[in-house]
Amino acid sequence: MRNFRFPSRAAGAALTLALTMSIFAADALAHGVAEGDKAFIQANPGVNIIPYIYLGAKHMVTGYDHLLFLFGVIFFLYRLKDVWTYVTLFAVGHSTTLLAGVMFNLHANPFVIDAIIGLSVVYKALDNLGAFPTVLGFQPNQKAAVLIFGFFHGFGLATKLQDLISSRDGLLANLVSFNVGVEMGQLIALSIILILMTLWRRSPSFNRNVLFANALLMCAGLVLTGYQMAGYFTEKAI
Repeated sequence: MRNFRFPSRAAGAALTLALTMSIFAADALAHGVAEGDKAFIQANPGVNIIPYIYLGAKHMVTGYDHLLFLFGVIFFLYRLKDVWTYVTLFAVGHSTTLLAGVMFNLHANPFVIDAIIGLSVVYKALDNLGAFPTVLGFQPNQKAAVLIFGFFHGFGLATKLQDLISSRDGLLANLVSFNVGVEMGQLIALSIILILMTLWRRSPSFNRNVLFANALLMCAGLVLTGYQMAGYFTEKAI
């Protein structure tokens, strides 16, 4: 059993990022769209490439659920080749359901989808701790898991956008632009996380705090899931 110790300055910065993102869960729904953005989408039919790129990038850099999941995904990835592979799988899944969900008007309860997204964070924390071979007796395919959870992350946003888009004029161009913005935002956020992770890994505290960091990540995922399920049952009760 590892001894719990508070991390160094670099580790603290990385963990503060995770904590900050989870704290914001109390103020906004996962995948939520700000009122100003909502008003823009509904008041500007037709093709709006630059604004939608901005909205997509904004969604990603403020999307704490995405960032927590990516933090878990790259936690033990030291080679850029591996980071690229897993992030690409996530992007493929995310992009597929975002575009297909809106274009084909596929519906699902957003609270349930976002609760699953919270569980994806929990899953990745447990995976990093090696829990599945111990509990299940085998290691689930990690690449397949990232792709599958990418589908849910994309569908979560698709369910929100379907409620906001009042006109399908220019829909495909706007969606593609939005998705380009998401990928740009993801690249920016991921670069920051990788820099912090690299600094942390170079310090002796990284190995001492693997358990602590992933326990914290798991708690953040549980908070997200609980918050969304509370919203689901509240909605049902009204």
